[in-house]
Amino acid sequence: MKRILIVEDDKAILRGLVDSLKVEHFEIETSSDGEEGLGFAKRRKFDLIILDVMLPGMNGFEICKQLRAEKVKTPILMLTGKGEEIDKVMGLELGADDYVTKPFSVKELIARVKALLRRQVENQSSLNEASFGDVYVDFKKQEATKGKRKIDLTAKEVQLLKYFVEREGEVISRDQLLDKVWGYDALPTTRTVDNYILSLRKKIEKNPAKPRHLLTVHTAGYKFQK
Repeated sequence: MKRILIVEDDKAILRGLVDSLKVEHFEIETSSDGEEGLGFAKRRKFDLIILDVMLPGMNGFEICKQLRAEKVKTPILMLTGKGEEIDKVMGLELGADDYVTKPFSVKELIARVKALLRRQVENQSSLNEASFGDVYVDFKKQEATKGKRKIDLTAKEVQLLKYFVEREGEVISRDQLLDKVWGYDALPTTRTVDNYILSLRKKIEKNPAKPRHLLTVHTAGYKFQK
């Protein structure tokens, strides 16, 4: 049974999440305090962490940053109530794998939870590494360097980049990326893809404003070129 840690201080939201995820046969542990939640995430083994941004004691951004700094690679799904693009991008840059904006539908959240868990265990491609420009990526180890500098990529960023590299030169739509990388093809397109592309460009491109590798194809989507 998959174990999920939920760090959320809103009692109504927490109760709803626990009830919905237990119906899906997940084992749930909870915390309503940031520092306590960080301690749980560091000391105990979980398959996924659902992390609210606004928490007493320590906010979700600080928790995410500390976990990634200490090499905790458990997938993190962040809950943000602000709905501001900058907050979502910040979460992704700090190492979160996905986010959901409050108020959210239970159907969408469960779909994202399942997609994150599924992508953790799937490894359908034989591609183990790639080099382009001054970037080297080891997909198996989920490690990357740019020149002599290490790049910190989230698990989802590694999966997204791998999908692009395997399809070099192919124009890929946002819907296709949501379906194949995230796995919720039954749900509406969100800004998730654009936020991840922005985050990846900041990490792998020499000039993110004028990308050479992750290119935007107007009205169609994106494509990768070495």
